[in-house]
Amino acid sequence: MMVEIIEMKEEHIDDVLAVEEICFHIPWTKADFQREINENKMAIYRVAIVDGKIVGYAGMWHVVNEGQITNVAVLPEYRRFGIGNAMMEEFIKIANDYEMIGITLEVKISNLPAQKLYTKFGFKPEGFRKNYYKDTNEDAIIMWKYFANYENYDKV
Repeated sequence: MMVEIIEMKEEHIDDVLAVEEICFHIPWTKADFQREINENKMAIYRVAIVDGKIVGYAGMWHVVNEGQITNVAVLPEYRRFGIGNAMMEEFIKIANDYEMIGITLEVKISNLPAQKLYTKFGFKPEGFRKNYYKDTNEDAIIMWKYFANYENYDKV
């Protein structure tokens, strides 16, 4: 399966919404994605395309010198084909290009497949957010991946 990862544009939003609505109990709206793509200067979004179809997407904010992954979603029938891996590799490359010191994210404590994906890329649990997910009141694990330049960063 050939996966293409490209920058998310306005014309991708309707297809991304379809992925969002299948993957999340409280999906983002079209306006949310439009704001991210058109107004949020920190936002970096990518879509995963297989045979001309958007099958996943991911987002990250570049905040000062860190990355904050906002969403990673892949249609259920396309999971376990390396699409999540490809998107994570893309964001790690972007983080290195921007000389970020690390990337952080939150993941549901029950979402073991996602935790396994993030751990595979060097993310480590650093804390918890109680009742973070409003749909289930489930806790989130805060995970971080630090890069080599973190050690050289002048911590204030």
